[in-house]
Amino acid sequence: MADDERRGGPLAGLRVVETGSLIAGPFCGQLLGDFGAEVIKVEDPRGGDPMRQWGSHRPQGLSLTWPIIARNKKSITCDLRQAEGQELLRQLLAGADVFIENFRPGTLERWGLGPAALAELSPGLVVTRVTGYGQDGPYAGRAGFGSIGEAMGGLRYLTGEPDRQPSRAGISIGDSLAGTFAALGTVMALLARERTGRGQVVDSAIYEAVLALMESILPEWELAGARRERTGSILPGVAPSNVYPTRDGSAVLIAANRDTVFNRLAEVMGCPEWQGDERFGTHTARGKNQAELDELVSAWTREQDRDALLERLHEAGVPAGLIYTAPDMLADPHFEARNAVVRLIHDRLGSFPMQNVAPRLSETPGRVHTLGPELGQHNDEVYGGILGLDAGTMTRLRADQVI
Repeated sequence: MADDERRGGPLAGLRVVETGSLIAGPFCGQLLGDFGAEVIKVEDPRGGDPMRQWGSHRPQGLSLTWPIIARNKKSITCDLRQAEGQELLRQLLAGADVFIENFRPGTLERWGLGPAALAELSPGLVVTRVTGYGQDGPYAGRAGFGSIGEAMGGLRYLTGEPDRQPSRAGISIGDSLAGTFAALGTVMALLARERTGRGQVVDSAIYEAVLALMESILPEWELAGARRERTGSILPGVAPSNVYPTRDGSAVLIAANRDTVFNRLAEVMGCPEWQGDERFGTHTARGKNQAELDELVSAWTREQDRDALLERLHEAGVPAGLIYTAPDMLADPHFEARNAVVRLIHDRLGSFPMQNVAPRLSETPGRVHTLGPELGQHNDEVYGGILGLDAGTMTRLRADQVI
């Protein structure tokens, strides 16, 4: 039984070959590995994935991102610019279920490794391609990063305060969304393979992954002549739902825009008459009088300390909470009770905390088994064990800098 089958998970027994770098493609591989797939990451022998070096905080010169995005993966080195490296990848893909790549469109085809050629090699192979703009269309050949996809997909325009230039989220959300949709598409393609016996291409574009989350902005413009704008901490017409100050200098998020929830808030605030007030009695009315309502709620929260306020709101069934940072997450009993943070031992940094696998499956849950591997750590296991290369061939490939 293979190592990954012993580990379990709904994707146990599947072999994934990942040639992607940075975030979008590798995040897809991370998700599949989290749920039991054997993920073999193919890296350039001249330094590997740049994520090994990236990050603004690098204790002992080590990336704190790499152990997470490369968790549960095996690392091999292979120079895909060399014909012999391409042949090694071809041999590896012959026994794989999924191939993840995020090269610029046309790169694989130039190497003789396009989906048509791979389908002849392995008809059941699922080829998952993650790019900025997709595999076709007039922009397909452009270099595409997550930030550009976030802007093109509409997210950047709506992020930030209305009197300033658009902001960006503090994470690479476009890349991660593209990787998430790629993983979803991969699993659907594998399910289809159960019926047809054939693999297919999964084409995940960053801008389309962002666009998929943009709710009704398109019909709002075309059918209602309305363009959404940046609105800071609120959504226009959704009230009360904002950050409200407290007496002890803190702030609390309150989201009570639904009628039944607003009625509970009004009771807690000692203003039950608001339930029949023409300004606040319906969702639409509250939206029209959003600024006035926010001022009234703020005046009430300013008279209370944060923790006591939260306790009252929770008891009343009003959604409320704090804006968490990393220290809050690590200290929160709910995170602890649900094991939302998992720790593994890093050989140089010691206890290494990271987000656990999501979502949870009751019968075949995912798990984090290993942190990101060293460059080429699994060359012998993969080239010698899976492909059956002998020691002499391995020595020559290293000397030729193929691996």
